[in-house]
Amino acid sequence: MVGAGILLGNITGFFRVVVQAYLLGTHARADALAVAIGPVDTLNNAIINTMLVSFVPMLMLRPAADRAFVFARASRLFARIFLAAGAAIAIFAPMLISILGPGLAPSEHDQAVVLLRVLSPATLFAGSSAIFSALLYTERRFLVPALYQTCLNGATIIVGLSFWRIVGVSGLVLGYSVGAGIQLLLTWWFSRDLRRILRSEPRTPVEVADLLAKPGAFLLYAGLISANILVTRAFATHAGPGMAAAFDYCLRCISVVVAYMVYPAANSLTPEIARLRGLNQTPHAWRLINKSVGLMAIAAVASCAVGIMLRTPIISFMFERGSFTPESTRLVSGVFLGFAPSIVGWALMELMSRCFFALDRPKMPIAAAFIPVTINVAILSLMGKVTNPALLGLGTSIGMLAGFVALFGAIYFRRGATPVQTSEPEDLSILANLPRRG
Repeated sequence: MVGAGILLGNITGFFRVVVQAYLLGTHARADALAVAIGPVDTLNNAIINTMLVSFVPMLMLRPAADRAFVFARASRLFARIFLAAGAAIAIFAPMLISILGPGLAPSEHDQAVVLLRVLSPATLFAGSSAIFSALLYTERRFLVPALYQTCLNGATIIVGLSFWRIVGVSGLVLGYSVGAGIQLLLTWWFSRDLRRILRSEPRTPVEVADLLAKPGAFLLYAGLISANILVTRAFATHAGPGMAAAFDYCLRCISVVVAYMVYPAANSLTPEIARLRGLNQTPHAWRLINKSVGLMAIAAVASCAVGIMLRTPIISFMFERGSFTPESTRLVSGVFLGFAPSIVGWALMELMSRCFFALDRPKMPIAAAFIPVTINVAILSLMGKVTNPALLGLGTSIGMLAGFVALFGAIYFRRGATPVQTSEPEDLSILANLPRRG
């Protein structure tokens, strides 16, 4: 189900990027759009992943009565947080654009500020829909949450083309916000029966600190991984016109590959790992993680190799029309050469980290997440101004690979030194309420 939703999202995402490339190419306006929409898209995906990775196990490991109150209280708490985040984006948009796109010309800077403010409601919509998606995941209803990218991409295409002659590039970001709102309505509607059942159960207290601890830990991890991308995009605005847009086109291609490898495996694996932890079967969970990482490594290396070999014809076929010229193809192809190896480190690090969060062991993933952005900043600082497009994503790729190697080494060194086991038996009274495989 997750794979089907991602496939549909990829198809609509392909047409979304084709429309964007046709209308904007790699001109200065495309840089303004990339600087505005890229960070918001990154933030929204981090919020959604945070809710699914941390909130789903939290719900699954509780009896129905506790689950009812946890969901009710968490939905109100996080809705206020997402509302505050959207308001902060709108209010501080000029300062954020100055940080995220320091090399933009004044006209592109002002345009990016407008675009960012139009995008700000999408954070509230995406975050709120993630809360309902987490509830759907606890009952293994995967399809509707997996339609998030389909809603975003479809609305961006329809609204962007419909209002292009009226508001120009602002129509694309307006469509993004509309798509996030549509996804919120879908998840709210399809979870109504679960919320009605939960309301009939008795309620027991839960502390706010408990609700914020695990999501906060994963959000810190996701923020550090996202910072690796944001640093490169901000640096690209100094490298010349079109470089930020070229990096954004490459990011969309690579993120699709990573998402299709990671999300179907991780989103179906982490609830199972959380269930095994609740059953005090942690060794079985480790065996699942080992097999998943091995298969993911093979798929990631193969995808990276194919992408590097076929990057130019693929980019030309996908984007080269309208404002996207052969020169744009050469620029994007050059950036992709240095950025493609990040597929391996990114996919493996994401899968392993999500599994560890499901095991309630967040310290090692968070520590490893500091490595990519630190290495990337160091490499970009040493390079100075980038003239060769292939060097732009080099720091990002090396940082991701180093983060995965550090996480892998720390995990297996620790497992080799100390047998993996739970510190104390779990409360077996909850087992009757846990979802089980058929």
